[in-house]
Amino acid sequence: MLTHVVFFKLNDRTPENAQKLREALQSMTGKIPQIRHMEVGVNVVPSERAFDVVLFQRFDSLADLRAYQAHPEHQEVQKYLLAVTAARPSVDYES
Repeated sequence: MLTHVVFFKLNDRTPENAQKLREALQSMTGKIPQIRHMEVGVNVVPSERAFDVVLFQRFDSLADLRAYQAHPEHQEVQKYLLAVTAARPSVDYES
């Protein structure tokens, strides 16, 4: 099992923009078969050091993660992410 976690810091850090990002990420649900589990959370304790949104996904393998990253639905969402976020650190680990 591979876990993929990404934190997002928005350029314009409003609750409305965090919700839009959440909706964009959730739009992939059911469209990319390699995703085994997905959660999207919006931060509820704002601060300068906090990130605004987190994406938590699980895949069966690294190959499935790579297939997800190449999938057209992900590519479309990624265009939006790149336009609205200032930072996107990630961690991928096996469990």
